[in-house]
Amino acid sequence: MAAKRASWSGWRWAFTAFMGIMLLHSLAILFFTRGFLLTRSELSQCSKCEDIAESPCFPPHHDQNANKSCWNKPIVDRLVIIVLDAIRFDFVAPSTFFHEKKPWMDRLQVFHELASQNQSSARIFKAIADPPTTSLQRLKGLTTGGLPTFIDVGNSFGAPAIVEDNLILQLVQNGKRVVMMGDDTWLQLFPHHFVKSYPFPSFNVKDLHTVDNGCVSNLLPSLYEEDWDVLIAHFLGVDHAGHIFGVHSNPMVEKLEQYNEVIKKVVGVLESQSGPGGLHENTMLLVMGDHGQTLNGDHGGGTAEEVETAMFALNMKKPSNPLLATAADSSSCRLDVQGRRICVSSIQQLDFAATVSALLGLPFPFGSIGSVNSELYSLAGRTWSQEKSSTGDDQSRPEVDSWMHDYANVLCINSWQVKKYIDVYSSLSLIGFSEKDLLHVSQLYLEAQELWSITSKNISQDKSQRIFASLPLVKRQIDAYSTFLQSVAALARSNWTEFNLKMMGVGFCIMLSSLCLHVFLIRRLDKLCGLRSVLSGYSKNSFGVNLACIVVLIRAWSFLSNSFILEEGRVATFLLATTAILQLRYALMKKMMLLEALGLCLLVPLLRISIEFGQLKQAVNSLFLKVDHSKMLGIGNDSKLWLYVAEVLPMLALIFIAYLLYKSITSCSSQGILKYVVAGTLLYYILLPLYWASDSSLLSLDMLLGGVKGNLIPQVTYAAGLLQLSLLAIGQLIVRDRTSNLKESTVANALALLSVWSPTIIILSGKQGPPVVLALLVGGWCLVRLTALAQDAKNDSSGSSLSLALPVTQWSLLAVCMFFSTGHWCAFDGLRYAAAFVGFDEFNLIRQAILLTIDTFGFSHILPIIGLPLLAAFHYSPRSNKLEFSSRLCQMYLIYGFITAITTTFTMICVTIQRRHLMVPPPYLSFIIKRCSYISCVLCLLILFNAGLGIICSKICVRCCWTSSGRPYNIFVSSLLYFMTTRCENPGSFHLTMHDVGHLTIS
Repeated sequence: MAAKRASWSGWRWAFTAFMGIMLLHSLAILFFTRGFLLTRSELSQCSKCEDIAESPCFPPHHDQNANKSCWNKPIVDRLVIIVLDAIRFDFVAPSTFFHEKKPWMDRLQVFHELASQNQSSARIFKAIADPPTTSLQRLKGLTTGGLPTFIDVGNSFGAPAIVEDNLILQLVQNGKRVVMMGDDTWLQLFPHHFVKSYPFPSFNVKDLHTVDNGCVSNLLPSLYEEDWDVLIAHFLGVDHAGHIFGVHSNPMVEKLEQYNEVIKKVVGVLESQSGPGGLHENTMLLVMGDHGQTLNGDHGGGTAEEVETAMFALNMKKPSNPLLATAADSSSCRLDVQGRRICVSSIQQLDFAATVSALLGLPFPFGSIGSVNSELYSLAGRTWSQEKSSTGDDQSRPEVDSWMHDYANVLCINSWQVKKYIDVYSSLSLIGFSEKDLLHVSQLYLEAQELWSITSKNISQDKSQRIFASLPLVKRQIDAYSTFLQSVAALARSNWTEFNLKMMGVGFCIMLSSLCLHVFLIRRLDKLCGLRSVLSGYSKNSFGVNLACIVVLIRAWSFLSNSFILEEGRVATFLLATTAILQLRYALMKKMMLLEALGLCLLVPLLRISIEFGQLKQAVNSLFLKVDHSKMLGIGNDSKLWLYVAEVLPMLALIFIAYLLYKSITSCSSQGILKYVVAGTLLYYILLPLYWASDSSLLSLDMLLGGVKGNLIPQVTYAAGLLQLSLLAIGQLIVRDRTSNLKESTVANALALLSVWSPTIIILSGKQGPPVVLALLVGGWCLVRLTALAQDAKNDSSGSSLSLALPVTQWSLLAVCMFFSTGHWCAFDGLRYAAAFVGFDEFNLIRQAILLTIDTFGFSHILPIIGLPLLAAFHYSPRSNKLEFSSRLCQMYLIYGFITAITTTFTMICVTIQRRHLMVPPPYLSFIIKRCSYISCVLCLLILFNAGLGIICSKICVRCCWTSSGRPYNIFVSSLLYFMTTRCENPGSFHLTMHDVGHLTIS
């Protein structure tokens, strides 16, 4: 009895220690993220019409106030904004602007025709967005004129209404009537701003047409109505087609051709009523994208494909002087495939809010830091600015000069508003900008204002006599204001995020203390169970321990390199291959386990190949997930053999997995509920090929399998998985395991839980699931057997915990390889959002977050964590008692968590050192442009998830040790993995918008 009380006291202490680790991890994550993910302060001030009296610029004349202008003379009366979600720049620009013609190019011929025929009133722009390139953040940036930050992305899941000053609010406050149709994200951002709205749900990623058809049905009739001043139509078809099928696909081409016809009809309606006195006499059309997309339809990061989108502007106003139809800089003009001369300009999306406000004569949003784009502003006035005029006609020059004076005054207002915002922000924000930066921009503004004091005197005199004399001075004035505005934008991009270094330091110190607690607890368990001490066991296991330490430290130190963000998967396979080759050498020396050692060495190159294909964003991963087959791996449409192989191979792999699972569970003497659970899994394995076959374009089984198409089989699989987990939990509570073989009982429990999770993970991952599961089983089997090789060599399984270091390190590396080999990577577009909608068409935040989490971490976290007891079971010696075995299992999970905690700690160091480079790439590191989004994603994946993994492992081990039995393992591993999935919802929200979760069909 005394011994039992002592044992209970020891495990109660262990439970307290594990809870301490969980608390330390939680606090470390909380403090560090609170310090790192601070956002800019959103000011509640709004610009008002009367504020213009405070500026040194010219206010509008009284006759302009009658036209509802506030800060400047309006140029257009009505504005039609058509947003084509995820439009790439090469969708709009002619193919001659690029090195190679692609199938999706030159599909929007309407833009080419209009831009070539009406160069003074139509223009194609390359629009540059600021990352993150998620739709909600881009809409927020477009309407506020500000820059997003990390927390702005985190707020995207709830799609909260914009509280700071914005373009839509200014329209409403100044009597403009706004009509919206299309993506319902606009209503979430601006819930009470539209006189009419026709929203359509944007979260059914499989639906390419509902939103677009709704826009078309309401857009064309609305163009004949007079009850609006600004009309917004947001199309989603291209975004959905890209996410589901990729840019190369036929649905993408069909969508572009549909848009071409829609724009033709819209332009036709506008032109038909653009005559004198017509409804659209002074209407401007803007067709624009909110962001671009990669070749497989992803977006969210900062690559050129994602930030480069397009804008097309068309002014319906007839020029008062035809000679004003002038050409722009010839360096941006080329002939298209039909020989038409087309010019392309450039615009920053940051400038959109300020430019549109100037076009409509509205106050600029208070928080806008953009500048009024000269080319778009001149296009609206049907004249080109500065020396771009090529007419040389004296009659047209006064109008051009008059425009330049107006533009200089607009820039004066623009600069005054930006300077006012910077001053207020710096005074109210906790950190604001540094004194040096503020002094620099203040000096630029002061210089511009000193010049304005001279320029304004010339402009205020009789313009009919002095306008030509002041032209060089006006040009200097425009340059001075432009320099100031560009400096402020650059300053904001480089210093926008406010880092609280004290909180980050506290979080880092807490993480270090958790590492110390890990080490202390591992050693304590050795002493608690009477195992050999760590120091005495070091001499026998020094090679394995040293190798494990070197491997872990190499991987951890790699996090201090920017390029590691892309190379992490390759580094992991290299380190795993290194340990595998050393074990092959050891097996050759002992002449034992040669097959297992050779199998592991052969598996690693296959994983490396799959990682390479996955990061190409097109090959194996896209092939298995139904992207256009003809574009993958160089397979042509006539290569039916390889397409059939891609269809049949997953089914063969699934059959082999089912056979292995059947043989494994039948070899165990454990009876009862475990075997029924595994039998249910085998039944669900039969449903998976039926689900794939019903959706296959090659097997043509629609008539036979029409009843199982759609969402039925996935939903049945999810429900069955929950039922099986419940049965396991009930069985562990009410059924006593009668077997005396602890090893066999542990294997049976682990296999049962693996069988419960595998159908859900496989169906979410698509047809790549069975081959990946098979690779994971082969790799796990090799590692388990090679662990037994080391045990046989030493004939000692009761030594210190150091003997577990190398096997657990290899297990961790295999898990990392699984993450990257399944097509994931640490980036915005490295998540396969299509998995969140397998089995469901409608969006539900919690449900889709759980499914996405399971798909992302199924092969790399869930299955490896569940399978780790197999490593302990084959490390088990018949001479060991249950207490020693439970301690082994506990130590394995602690070491596994310790490894991930080390990488988390080094990630903290990395993001702390490079915190200023996460939002803006430095000039001397141009390659970081393509990696800035990767760093922010690594922050969430490695800090939030990996640290949580150590907590979960600890809690699992506590339960195992607390009961001195392996039986409760199944209950708590499932519940704690559920805890991990719920923890994943908030971290995931730092990267994705609710809108993009709806379109989340990446890969």
